Amino acid sequence: MDNKAYKSKTIEEKLEYLGLNLEKIPTFIKKFEPLEYRVPKFYDEKQYRQYRYIPIKDIQILLSPTNRLDDIEEKYKKASPLVDYLDNKTEENILKHTTFLSMLKQMKIEDIEKIEEEQVKLNKKIPFQVKFESNYLWQIYYSENTDKYFMLVPTEDADYSTFFFLLKKQLEKKKVGKIFVPIRNVGYSKTYLKKSEFEDIENYLWLFTKDWPLIYEVYDKNNDLSIQIVGETEVYEKIKSPYKIKLETEEEANEFYKLIKAMFILQTELPHYFTFQTAIGKNGNIKFHINNKNIEYENIVQWITKQYKLGLDKIQEAKEQIDINQKKLEDLKIEIATQEIEYLAKEKQITTFLECKKTFFGKFKYYFKYSKKKNKRSIKEKNQVETEEQIEENNKTKEKSKKVVDKSNYTIEELIDLYKEIETTENKLKNITLDLNSLKLKRKNMAKKIENATAFIEEIDSHKKSIFEFWKYSNKDEMTSLPEAELEESILTKKITKIFDYQEDIEKFGEIMDNLQRKKLSKQETDSVYIASTNLIDILNKVKINEALPKDMTASLKNLKNEAIEEKTLTEKDEFDIFGGIAQDMSKVSKINNKKHREIAKDKYSILDIGKNTNQIGYKLSLEKVIENIKTALGKITICEDLPVYMAKLDNLIDEKEINVFNMNPEEELKNAIKNSSTNINFYKINIKKGTNGVSFTNCIFYDNQNKTLPVGQDLSTRILIDISKLKLELKKKFSFKIADYEKEKDEFSDVKIKTVNVYEYEG
Repeated sequence: MDNKAYKSKTIEEKLEYLGLNLEKIPTFIKKFEPLEYRVPKFYDEKQYRQYRYIPIKDIQILLSPTNRLDDIEEKYKKASPLVDYLDNKTEENILKHTTFLSMLKQMKIEDIEKIEEEQVKLNKKIPFQVKFESNYLWQIYYSENTDKYFMLVPTEDADYSTFFFLLKKQLEKKKVGKIFVPIRNVGYSKTYLKKSEFEDIENYLWLFTKDWPLIYEVYDKNNDLSIQIVGETEVYEKIKSPYKIKLETEEEANEFYKLIKAMFILQTELPHYFTFQTAIGKNGNIKFHINNKNIEYENIVQWITKQYKLGLDKIQEAKEQIDINQKKLEDLKIEIATQEIEYLAKEKQITTFLECKKTFFGKFKYYFKYSKKKNKRSIKEKNQVETEEQIEENNKTKEKSKKVVDKSNYTIEELIDLYKEIETTENKLKNITLDLNSLKLKRKNMAKKIENATAFIEEIDSHKKSIFEFWKYSNKDEMTSLPEAELEESILTKKITKIFDYQEDIEKFGEIMDNLQRKKLSKQETDSVYIASTNLIDILNKVKINEALPKDMTASLKNLKNEAIEEKTLTEKDEFDIFGGIAQDMSKVSKINNKKHREIAKDKYSILDIGKNTNQIGYKLSLEKVIENIKTALGKITICEDLPVYMAKLDNLIDEKEINVFNMNPEEELKNAIKNSSTNINFYKINIKKGTNGVSFTNCIFYDNQNKTLPVGQDLSTRILIDISKLKLELKKKFSFKIADYEKEKDEFSDVKIKTVNVYEYEG
C-alpha cells in the first residue's frame, strides 16, 4: 500500500471515529443561522470572566484562516460556517475543504479522548481553581444580539482537539448534554455586582493578601449563578495558601463587598490603628481578623460601635496625659530657669577669677570682693518668675470635650473622624513628651554643670584663708576652663539588630558558612553530615538515642541495598570496587546554579561502605561512626549570624538528643510536611543566636572538592544542622493556623483538604 493510500485510509478512519460522512452532511450543520456578533471594544482574550455549562447542540461552529492569538475582529471577519469547509463539490470551497482535510490529518484521537475525560470530570465537579488544563483551547463566544453561542476555530493552530471533540459530540445521535467552558470576551453580567465593584474587590483583596485574585461568574448546570474568587494569601510569615470564596446569592455578594470595602477604607485611612489579617477557613475560604478577633459582616456594625467607644476612651486618656505632661513641662521650665540663673552667677564668678588672676591687683580685687560668704538667691523669688505668656496660658480655660451623643450604632465615617482626632491628639502628646524628655536631659546637664562649677568655686574658696595661700593657688594653671556636663541619654533605646531574610540573605550566609566549613571540617566529617541530609536521618537518630531495634536495622539495610541496586551502585556479583568513592569521570563538567565545576558528588553507599555482604553489625558500626563525626563537626562550627530555623514534625516534639535538621526556608519545610500529613502538623520555629553550634548544608557537604572547582555557597539545600542540646529553649509563642492543600498537586480536580498547623516559636 502506497503512502497516499495509507493517508487516505487514516482520514477515513478518523472520519468514522468522528461519525462524519462527507457525502451526507447532517442538516444541523447545513442550517447555519446568522450570529450578528458585535465585537466588543475593550476585551482581553487571555482573561476569562465567565464559565458556563452550555448544551453541546446549541453551539455553532465557524472556522477562520487565522491563528488563535490573532485579533478577534480579524478572526471573526474571516470566519466561515463549518459547512463551507466540509463541502468538496463547490469550487469556491475547495481550498477550505483541503484545509479541513489537513486539520483532520493532524488530529490525534488520544487528544480528543483526553478532552472527553476532562469534560466527564467537569460534569461531576468544578475545580477548586475553576479554570482547568485545556481551558485556553476553548474558543467559545456569545452573541448577545441573537442569544447564540459559537465556536471560532483558527485553522492555523496546531491543536484542534476541542473542535473535533465538539464536532464528534454534535454528530452523536444520543443525548450528549453540556460542556463546561469559559466564554471569551464577555464581561461580568452585573447580576449580583456592578463592574466597578468587581474591580474594587480585586484591589481590596490585593491589599489584604498581596496577591491578585481571579474572579469568575460561574453558571452551574441549572444556570444558577455564583461568583467564585480564587487566589493565595499568606498564612504564616511568607507561607501562602490557596483560598476560594463562593458567593451564591446577590445578598452574599453584597455583604462580602461591603465587608471588605469597610476594612479597606479603615486600613488605608487609619493604618496605624487598623490592620486586618487573613486566615483560611474550614472550607478553604478566606477569613479576616484583627487582634485575634474575627471580622464578619454579621458583626461588623457591633465591631465598629465597639471601636468607636474604645476610641473615646483613647482620646480622653490622651488629653488627660497631655494635661499632666503640660504641667510637668511648665514646672521643668521654671526649674531650668532657676538653674540657669544659678549657673550664670557661678559662671560669672569663675570668669571673674580667671580674668583677675592675670594681674597682681586683680588677685587682690577678687580676694576682697568674694571673701565674704555669698548669700544664695532666694529660690522662691526665682520660682515666681513667669512670663506674661505663661500666666496667660495657665489661666486659659481648658477646652471642653465635644459632647458625644451616645448612639447604639456608629458609621465608618464617624469612626474615621474620631480616629483622625485621636491621631492629632496622640501626635500632640508625642510632641509634648519629646519636649518633656528634652527638658529632663537639659535639667540633668544643668545640674551637672552647676555641680562642676560649685566644685571649682569651692576649690577657689578653700585657698582664700589667707592672701598668701590664695596668691599661690591663683598662680596654678591646673584649671583653666569650666568642665562640661556629662552627656546622658534621656531615652533608652534598644540595640537595632539585623533580621535574617531567607530570600535576600541566604546567598551571603551560604558563602560565609561554606568557606568556614571547608577550612575546619575534614572529609570524614563532611561525608557524615551528608548522610544526615539523606533519608537515613531516621535510622541515624534511632541509633543515636539507642532505640534502634534489630528489625529496624534489618529493614533499613535492606532498603539501602535495594536503592543501591536500582542506582547500579551495587551489583549482585561480589567484587572489589576499583573506583572507591569516585562515581564518575573526574573530568566531567557539572553545574551548580549555572556555575560549572568538575567535582564528584558524595555517595552514601560508598561512605557507609555498603556491599553485598554488609551485615547488620557492620552497618550499625558505620552509622555510629557517622554520628561521632557529626558531633565533632558540630563542635567546630558556629553559626555566623542570628537567624530563624524551622522544623515540621507530624506527630512528636523536638528531641534534643537527636540529630536535628532544620530548614531556613519555612515554605519548603512546611510544603514537604503537608504532603505527608493527614490533618495536623507541628511546626517549630527557633530564633538561633550568632555563635550557636551548627553545620549548614552548603555545597561542600554534597561534593568533594579535589579539583578545587566547587562553587562557594549554599545552592543545593536550605537545610542546616543545629545542636539544640546546648540551648536553653524558651517558648515565646504558640498558635495555630489552617492551610488549604490539594490531595494531588498536579490534578485540578483533586479535593482540597484543610490542614491545621500548630506553631511553636522559641528563642534559642
